[in-house]
Amino acid sequence: MEANPPKRKETRKSLRIKVISMGNAEVGKSCIIKRYCEKRFVPKYLATIGIDYGVTKVQIRDREIKVNIFDMAGHPFFYEVRNEFYKDTQGVILVYDVGQKESFDALDAWLAEMKQELGPHGNMENVVFVVCANKIDCTKHRSVDESEGRLWAESRGFLYFETSAQTGEGINEMFQTFYSAIIELCDNGGKRPPSSMGVGFTKEQADAIRRIRNSKDSWDMLGVKPGATRDEVNKAYRKLAVLLHPDKCVAPGSEDAFKAVVNARTALLKNIK
Repeated sequence: MEANPPKRKETRKSLRIKVISMGNAEVGKSCIIKRYCEKRFVPKYLATIGIDYGVTKVQIRDREIKVNIFDMAGHPFFYEVRNEFYKDTQGVILVYDVGQKESFDALDAWLAEMKQELGPHGNMENVVFVVCANKIDCTKHRSVDESEGRLWAESRGFLYFETSAQTGEGINEMFQTFYSAIIELCDNGGKRPPSSMGVGFTKEQADAIRRIRNSKDSWDMLGVKPGATRDEVNKAYRKLAVLLHPDKCVAPGSEDAFKAVVNARTALLKNIK
């Protein structure tokens, strides 16, 4: 008889999860799902009518996951169809086209729609969100850069990936990370683990970067009124420099924002006696 028989590897119970896709029409939601599930790209655009439903099985960390995917049409016409599918969701794939700024700007509206349909008792904090900046293969037409998309996602505690359904870039890595985060969610009693998607920067830093990015001139960038004194300009500069210095701020886009602030201060002081 063997003294120390090898221990049998315990089989972990399989999970069944619900995942939905959200985003404007024609951003590539269906193509991302098909690329991962069917390993193919459909070049001809076929609009999703209402809801496209599919089931797939995946192995993540020796755990079988049965995934129910609800690919939701992005056209406003189908709102009455998709509004019933937000509930009981563990994961959301939020997609925009990097070449269509309006699809990126619409992400807040998609979150608002989901929050509205979940109602006062729904908790979006316990859902795993992954943001897909899709169509990165179309570099000539890009209008939303990585730092802007990453800042929007990470400031909300969302995962962020640059993807191309056409080439397959980023797709497998995105789904693997996404599903792993959902496993952590389920194993934690349906609550998003605090450490899984922690934010390494503050809301004040994120808001400052967004404001600087959208500023119309140097005065606006520093947050001072035209005609401000040298002291007022320097005071505003010092506040932003402390907030955004790349050695202390890890927020996406902080380095570019810091450089822009330095240049704005220099330009203003040249014209102030």
